[in-house]
Amino acid sequence: MRAWILSIAGFALFVQSLPGAEDGPRRGKPEQVRALAKRLLVAALSGDKKPTSAVKQPAHPLDPLSATEMATAVDMLRRDRKLAQSFRFVSCTLDEPDKALVLAHRPGQEVPRRAFLVLLDNATGIGHEAIVDLAKRAVVRFAALPKGIQPAIMLDEFGECEEAVKKSPEFLAALKKRGVADASLVMVEPWSAGNYGTEPAADKGRRLMRALCFVRSEPRDNGFARPLDGVVVIVDLNTMKVIRIEDYGVTPLPPEAGNWARDYIPKMRGGLKPIDIVQPDGPSFTVTGNEVRWQNWRFRLGFTPREGLVLHTVGYNDAGTFRSILYRGSITEMVVPYGDPGEQYYRKNAFDIGEYGIGTLVNSLQLGCDCLGSIRYFDANYLDSRGKVITLKNAICLHEEDAGILWKHTDWRTNQTEVRRSRRLSASFIATVGNYDYGFYWHFYQDGSLQCEVKLTGIMNTTALKPKEKSAYGIEVAPQLNATFHQHIFAARLDMAVDGLKNSVQELNTARVPRGPDNPHGNAFRASATLLANEKQAMRATRSDTARFWRIINPHSKNRLGTPVGYRLVPGENSPTFVQPDAAVMRRAGFAAQRLWVTPFQRDEKYPAGDYPNQHPGGDGLPRWTAANRKVADTDVVAWYVFAHMHVPRPEDWPVMPVASIGFALRPDGFFARNPALDVPPVK
Repeated sequence: MRAWILSIAGFALFVQSLPGAEDGPRRGKPEQVRALAKRLLVAALSGDKKPTSAVKQPAHPLDPLSATEMATAVDMLRRDRKLAQSFRFVSCTLDEPDKALVLAHRPGQEVPRRAFLVLLDNATGIGHEAIVDLAKRAVVRFAALPKGIQPAIMLDEFGECEEAVKKSPEFLAALKKRGVADASLVMVEPWSAGNYGTEPAADKGRRLMRALCFVRSEPRDNGFARPLDGVVVIVDLNTMKVIRIEDYGVTPLPPEAGNWARDYIPKMRGGLKPIDIVQPDGPSFTVTGNEVRWQNWRFRLGFTPREGLVLHTVGYNDAGTFRSILYRGSITEMVVPYGDPGEQYYRKNAFDIGEYGIGTLVNSLQLGCDCLGSIRYFDANYLDSRGKVITLKNAICLHEEDAGILWKHTDWRTNQTEVRRSRRLSASFIATVGNYDYGFYWHFYQDGSLQCEVKLTGIMNTTALKPKEKSAYGIEVAPQLNATFHQHIFAARLDMAVDGLKNSVQELNTARVPRGPDNPHGNAFRASATLLANEKQAMRATRSDTARFWRIINPHSKNRLGTPVGYRLVPGENSPTFVQPDAAVMRRAGFAAQRLWVTPFQRDEKYPAGDYPNQHPGGDGLPRWTAANRKVADTDVVAWYVFAHMHVPRPEDWPVMPVASIGFALRPDGFFARNPALDVPPVK
């Protein structure tokens, strides 16, 4: 076989060397023939029984890894490192090339492709990082993580954890103590264990989950209606063994079911007439691979198992000139701290992105339910923990929406009225993280504005109350059922590129002018801009009393009025973080101490709580990086915007919550010469 491969390879090279070899049927494909010959030679010389199939070249350096590329990376790692069966695959993503290479890329050029993988060896408990160069077909890095660093929890581990809990004799005894006879009706909700400094010494170095439990009244019941309060099961994920049961006493199960599915609603309301979203000529956007063009916007859609949807190279066509705005944008972390100090509750502080990976929890979207209109869906690829590629259909939705009035004016003197309807392009995905469901939306508007919106729905995490008991740290939403006060804190990473990579950030505050010669009538107020020159100056809070916002400018690009072009970062709903500054969760979620951070771009500074927040003692990420107090003026800057939804539950949030929305906007501020939406045509 080896001799046959060598002869075929040699023949291919010989054919390519003949005069006129690029003419006729072979014209335009000399590199392909040479590449095939080279692959055959490499396969022969390495002793392979057959050549590995070629990995299809993507069109752009930022295209997400294909299923074939992921499978190839897994295969190469297993063969090169002779991985034991105890190795599991935590994640596999594109190792994004340097900015200079991406920005210099032109269609048809060769695309460098490297896969970044995180692995875990259950036998040793040690995590590993690997980089596979798919073009060179080589493992260029394979390194163990420091002892004690825990990679993110894998989706498979949730199910395995539940199975281990239900097999545990200690857990079955705890059920019997509470009068629960049927373990099959128990719903196990594994939570990341965190790191609080109060764990037993035996826990040190172990990969743990803390499982909370609920009891269904029948197999399809809403388990969150009946918390098995007072029982926390600690599971070692490397061995999949229950190592202890924490028992905080017996609390009766709440008496009512809390079902929400259609089968449980005896009568639906009437009177709703159909609303049809129809685009008979199709949508107004075009998609080429992962590049989207719509109404002067041009950008690329990416996806990672950690962040979900990622925006790349966002820019706007301004009168024929493409102008950059945002190099990369995504939601890179979220933490949900609960406010009950009870011994069994205070560790409920999940990092839904860093500890779990929100991209692995995405829904397969359905037309007519999750999205309306003329939809373009994008699939997403990720690995399960055994290295098998999972392709999730319809993971990302792209569609247009009517967004009300774009602009309008009526001149009663000239009897002129002009009005334009606003249309927006929405790129979105939805993820279910245990009890909560989160919709993440990036809306593009015709006036050059970009909005990030997060929609929160799903089911609240609940605890049980004894008869006539009230909680100081939550709201009774059904008889003997408590929903705890909690926050949802998100962090957006905005790698800005306003008319280029050298940007600065200004803070704008509005203040009253004191009475005096400058304000004799008391009506004066003014906005003033302050340059945020270094990282410490750029640690900022929101302030509604000064109408605070931030402006990202390019000091080297001036508009026709002679001022730097810019985009303003406009806060939406926000609240401070309410846990104490020295609380254990704040050591791990230090990014939540501020609402704005600005850092100089560094390729390895990607996640505000650090690369591996799972069971990390804290201090990593933004607090560590910004301690250097680096310059952030007139440089390649990353703006980190932190926004928090404070959830004070109400009975109307039970048994499933109506949507609550939160987010922010990027709006042009001196970027255009005038209203860029004047040319939007009126509705006929």
